[in-house]
Amino acid sequence: MTIEVYWGSGSPFAWSVLLALEAKRIPYESRLLSFSAGDTKKPAFLAINPRGKVPAIRDGAYTLAESIAILAYVDAKYPEPPLFGRAPEETGRIWQCISDGMSYLQPAAEKVIHPLFRGGIAGREDQVREGAREVEEELARLAAVLGDRPYLAADTLNAADLVIYPKLALFFRIAARDELKVLDLGFDGWRQRWPAIAGWFDRIAALPGFDRTYPPHWREG
Repeated sequence: MTIEVYWGSGSPFAWSVLLALEAKRIPYESRLLSFSAGDTKKPAFLAINPRGKVPAIRDGAYTLAESIAILAYVDAKYPEPPLFGRAPEETGRIWQCISDGMSYLQPAAEKVIHPLFRGGIAGREDQVREGAREVEEELARLAAVLGDRPYLAADTLNAADLVIYPKLALFFRIAARDELKVLDLGFDGWRQRWPAIAGWFDRIAALPGFDRTYPPHWREG
C-alpha cells in the first residue's frame, strides 16, 4: 500500500520527509495541507496526528508523526539506500550531525525567524543579531563537517543532509527579507562566505525528485 504523506508548504520538517521518500524512490501519495485554511486542525487530520502538526504519514492502518521518527521508519522498512549509514562509525557521525542541527543550529535560526511571525522585529533586534551570530558559528562548523565530502557526515546522501538542508534553506530565505536586510546580518553573500555549503546546496537541489519536494508557494516569490 502506498504511503500517504501529510505536509505543508514551507515546513522544513515535512520537506525532510519528502526528500527521504524521493531519495529512496518510495512511491507515496501527497496530501498537501493548507495552514491558512486550518487543515492541520481539522478532525480528519487530528485523527492522524492529534498534535495537529506536519509531517505525518499513513501507511495502511499505521500512522506516524514527527519527521525524524518518520525517517527512521521508512529507513527500517525500505533499507536501501540507507539514510543512517552502514558502518557504526558512519551512523554515529550522522546522528551527531543531526543532534547538532537540532540542538544548536535550529534554536539559533529560530531567534532570527520567529520574531518576523510573532509581532515583528521591533524591540527584538538584539535577539535577532544574537541568533545571526550563533548561526554564523554553526555554519562555520557545518562547513568543516562537510570538508571535501559531497554530503554531511558521509560520502553518500544521508539523514543529516535531509534534516539540515530544509532548515537552512528556510533560514536563508527568511534572512533575505527586507525586514532583516536593514539589520545587515551578513547573509547576503553566504555562498561566497561558505562555498562548501553552497556546493552542498547545489548537490541537494540536483537530486532526482527534488523539484517535487520544493515548497510550492516559494516558487511564487
